[in-house]
Formats: sequence, C-alpha cells, structure tokens
Amino acid sequence: MSALAKSNVISSLFWKLFEKGGRAVVELLVQIIMARLLVPEEFGALAIMLVFVNVGNVIVQSGLNTALVQVPDVGGRDCSTVFWLSLGVSLVLYVAVFACAPLFASFYAMPHIVWPLRALALVLVVNSFNAVQVAIVQRALEFRKVFNATIASVAVSGVLGVASALAGAGLWALVVQQLAYQIANCAALALQVRWRPRAIFDAGRAWRLFSFGWKLLASGLLDQGYQSLSDLIIGKQFSAGSLGLVSQGKKYPMAVGSMLDGAIQPVMLSAVSRVQDDITCVKRLVRRALKTSTYLIVPSMVAFALVAEPLVRLLLGEQWLGCVPFLQMYCFVYALLPIHTTNLQAINGVGRSDLFLGLELVKKAYGLVVMLFAAFVLRDIYFLVGSYMLTAVVGTFVNAWPNRKIIGYSYAEQIRDICPAFLLAAASAAVAFPVGLLALPDLVTAALQVAVMAVAYLILSRLFKVEALSYLLNTAQELVSSRKAAR
Repeated sequence: MSALAKSNVISSLFWKLFEKGGRAVVELLVQIIMARLLVPEEFGALAIMLVFVNVGNVIVQSGLNTALVQVPDVGGRDCSTVFWLSLGVSLVLYVAVFACAPLFASFYAMPHIVWPLRALALVLVVNSFNAVQVAIVQRALEFRKVFNATIASVAVSGVLGVASALAGAGLWALVVQQLAYQIANCAALALQVRWRPRAIFDAGRAWRLFSFGWKLLASGLLDQGYQSLSDLIIGKQFSAGSLGLVSQGKKYPMAVGSMLDGAIQPVMLSAVSRVQDDITCVKRLVRRALKTSTYLIVPSMVAFALVAEPLVRLLLGEQWLGCVPFLQMYCFVYALLPIHTTNLQAINGVGRSDLFLGLELVKKAYGLVVMLFAAFVLRDIYFLVGSYMLTAVVGTFVNAWPNRKIIGYSYAEQIRDICPAFLLAAASAAVAFPVGLLALPDLVTAALQVAVMAVAYLILSRLFKVEALSYLLNTAQELVSSRKAAR
C-alpha cells in the first residue's frame, strides 16, 4: 500500500472513530436521561416497532449501497438509479406498515402503538436518500463528513427526545428522537455532499448493481430477521417490560462495541476493496484490523461487565437493575464482534458476497434452533439471551473458516492473534475485581475498577510487548505528524 493510501486510511479511521465515539457518548447520555424519565414497557414497545422498521431498512437498501462502494466504476447515473429504486421500495413498504399497524398492535395487545409505528416508519423514506449519500462518502473515504452529520443529528435528536419526555410524551418521545435523528442526519449530509438525484433510471445498471447486492440483501434480511425474531419472541412470550430490560441490557455493550469496531470495519472494507487483487496485502490489512479491534473492544467489554451493577444503579436507577444480567451476557457477545465483522468484511471486500450469504444461512439455522428451544421448551428468558453467547462462539468459527482459503488466514492464526487481548483483559479484571468488595459508593466503585483495570491492562501490554499497542501508538504519532505537516 502506498504512503498516500496509508495516510488516507489512517485519516479515515480517525474520523470514523470520532464519528462512532461522538455518537455513542451523546446517545448514551440521552438514553440515560430518557431511561430515568420513561419505564421499561415503553422501551419494549419501541423495540417491537423497530423490528418492522429495521427489516424495512434492509429491504430499502437492497444491498445496493454496498454495491456502490465496491463496484469499480460507479458514476452519477448509478447513484440516481439506486436512489429511485430505493425510494420506490421505501414508499411501498411505508404503505404496507401503515396499513398493517393495527394488526401488529392487536397481536401484541398494544393498541397505543398504531400511530407511533406509522410515524416511525417514515424513516424508511428518509433512508432511501441517505443510503446513497453514505455510500458516496464511504467510497471516497470522506468520513469527516459522516462525523459532522452524525454529531449534529445526535445532538438535535437528543434535545428533542429529552424535551418530549420531560413534556410527558411517553412512547412518542422515543419516536421523536428516532425520526429527528434520521431527518437531521440526512439533511446534514446533503449540505456536504454535492450529489443530487437526477431524473435518470438505468435498468441495465440497476440490474448490474443488484446482481452483486442481492446476496447482501438476502444475508442482511437473514441477520436482521434473526435479530428481530428474538425481540418479537420476547415481547410475545414474556412481556414488553422484559423486552425493555433485554433491550436496555443490549444497548450499552452494543454502543461501545459498535463504536470501536464500527470505526475500523467500514474503513477496512474500502481499503480491502481497493487492493482485493493483492491477497498478501489483503491478509495484512485483515490481521491488522482484527488485532487492533480486539485489543480495544475486549477489555472494554470485560470492564463494562465488571462494573455493570453499580453503573446501572448509578445511571439508570433501581428500576433497571433487572437488565444487569443481560448486559453482562451481551458484553461477552460483543467481545467477539471483531472476529465476526473482520472476517465478513474481508470476504465482502474481495467480492465473495456469495459466501457471505452462505455463512448467514448456516449461522441463522443453528441459531434459530437454539433460540426456539430456549424460548418455547425451557421458557426461560435468561437461557434465551444466554443462547446468544453460544451461537456467537460457534459463529466465530463459521465466519473465519472461508478465509483460510481466500486469503490464507486460518482460524488457528486468528486465535493466536486475539489471545493477547483476551488473556490480558481477564488478568486485568482479576486485579480490579477486589475493588468491588470494598462497599464503596457506586460512583467510586465503578471509577476505581475501570481505572485499576485500564492501568493493569496497559502495564501488562507493555510488559509483554503487545503488537497492537505499539501499532496504535505509532499510528497516533503518524496522524499527529501528518496534521502538523498539513498546516
């Protein structure tokens, strides 16, 4: 990889990390405030409504936004074609959700969600435009624009959401927040991206992009459908309150994990797509992404699980203590996130979307069996959420297996690359654990445990000369030097 290309990747990673980090911090603050103003049942109702919206979003994008990033020769004609196709699909889906909202509400015995669901589904139309804009900036590695749009939209939606909750809007406050974020994000990106849709639709180009994207659409539907089915089962088999606790327990590990991993993976996809013919270079990029992301994410998840109880009691209040076991289980699930996403992005980046779909079929097949057994045979919500830990472990092997042949990166090599992060995180947590036995105030306990674990992790990393730490320090120095030289 040339020095210029490396500089672009580092700069893109910097802005993507800022975007993910800034969004996660502001969103977590907003969610903490809203969790104190609203009850678990209202968060559970939102989770059920988001099932239909999230599945619709996957269909709207149809894998075409990823195709816009990866297909070598893409122009304005392709972007306009994708926009009109996505807009048409979004309008059809919106009408379907609008018409079926009373049926969904009746099935879950929640008549009050009919109009909130109809309003929330408007994000489908907004996202038909925004998906093209995101693909354009991602293709050009212009993640600073995404950062600007994300921070602005999170701030606007947070203010509106909290204000609505304070005004007693209840469930509508959550809907306002979701809608405001999507609309503000779309508008902020539109101010920075010069592209505008033209009255052009090229069926030939649409088919060319769809021939690549349909496999991603299918795998996306499988993944989103699987995640959504879990929420639907919990909401129906148990209660909206239980779903609210599970949703809250998942939200925070997902935010932290996605912040770090989500900054690395889109940049890696773009970088791999550019050098996909050089397998040696691809493997080097993939190994670097896996080592770096696990080094950051694993200790973050372990620390989060360690301080879960005092942190939830401190930030969310006693009414949310029921989400602590779920939060800790999801910390384990998201600690494995880099293994999943790095392998899938490598497969995707070299154009093997056919394998991508096959892997999703395998994972969802065994995952569905375990999920249904836990929900309808064991009838235990803790076993149900715990089953995700089992499927996550098996999924790491399934996702890693094809890369043994594609880029020569075996599962055994990957285990060796990630072992330092897991072992050092476990050792650091063991050092910090006794702090929790001192009966200190929650704030002091959480802060001390995190501080002790962080110091122990860094000391052990230095002591054992962990490569990922050296790489991160060198990258930070290069970034600072390049920014000084640019002034």
